[in-house]
Amino acid sequence: MEAISNRQVICEVLLEAAEEDREIVVVCSDSRDSASLAPFAREFPEQFVETGIAEQNLVAMSAGLAACGKKVFAASPASFLSTRSYEQAKVDVAYSKTNVTLLGISGGVSYGALGMTHHSCQDIAAFCALPDMRVYLPCDRFETKKLIQALLKDMDPAYVRVSRSASEDVYREDMKFILDKAQVLKKGIDVTIIACGEMVSPGVRAAHMLDQEGISAGIIDMYCLKPMDEEAVIAAAKNSKCILTVEEHSPYGGLGSMVAQIVSANCPKQVVNMALPDRHLIGGSGSEVLREYGLTAEGIAARVKQMLLMDGEL
Repeated sequence: MEAISNRQVICEVLLEAAEEDREIVVVCSDSRDSASLAPFAREFPEQFVETGIAEQNLVAMSAGLAACGKKVFAASPASFLSTRSYEQAKVDVAYSKTNVTLLGISGGVSYGALGMTHHSCQDIAAFCALPDMRVYLPCDRFETKKLIQALLKDMDPAYVRVSRSASEDVYREDMKFILDKAQVLKKGIDVTIIACGEMVSPGVRAAHMLDQEGISAGIIDMYCLKPMDEEAVIAAAKNSKCILTVEEHSPYGGLGSMVAQIVSANCPKQVVNMALPDRHLIGGSGSEVLREYGLTAEGIAARVKQMLLMDGEL
């Protein structure tokens, strides 16, 4: 099967659902092509709203539509959605508990070559800080499909971040999916790697690389950043010597910070976070930026060995 991007999968799910449910509405901020939602606009023009480059209006209008009974999916580049319209997300969506799913497209360093203005390295921290806002980073097309189908069935606010390019498959089409429950892909005695979004695939490859060197490495896909599956985190801490978190995000306020908080309160173990550095990043393609900062399978495996060596486990 040809690889397709997570944003394209979102459009396909919404197209299928809109055939039966005319209350589904998609709202874009001059981003229908970037979000791969142009087919939805063509097929259901009466269920599509274009706000132009006006992210605050995008979120406020989406909340208003939801207040009138619509199921709204609002798409905009994650870098802008998480900053320019933050107050509207806080008040009109989260506080008002409107049925809006905010779609942060081209998240992380997907727009790498466009520089700091287009990098979204703070969105997890920002949206997780909002009461009544759920935060999801699916890792591949199959998980994205299951997630959007699940969100179509409820009424609560959510933020979903997806990348720009096609993601490497982690799952199969018949994968089991439970909303707000982490996917434990592999258990490990020496280390458990907890990753989200684009970092799950290199985390899986790193775990297999480590296994070949005699290091028992587990891997958890924590696609649900909020609410986080605390049971999965605590179990990993109890059963592994240490935890490594991997995220395409600032080192502050994201996956690593939340996992460390859970582990320290319940089962103290060493927790090391691999993330983007706390500085303005280099320009380049998304893969070049990630490689520069060691967010690759090889970089993850090397960091695990460094952790175990420091603990005298190697």
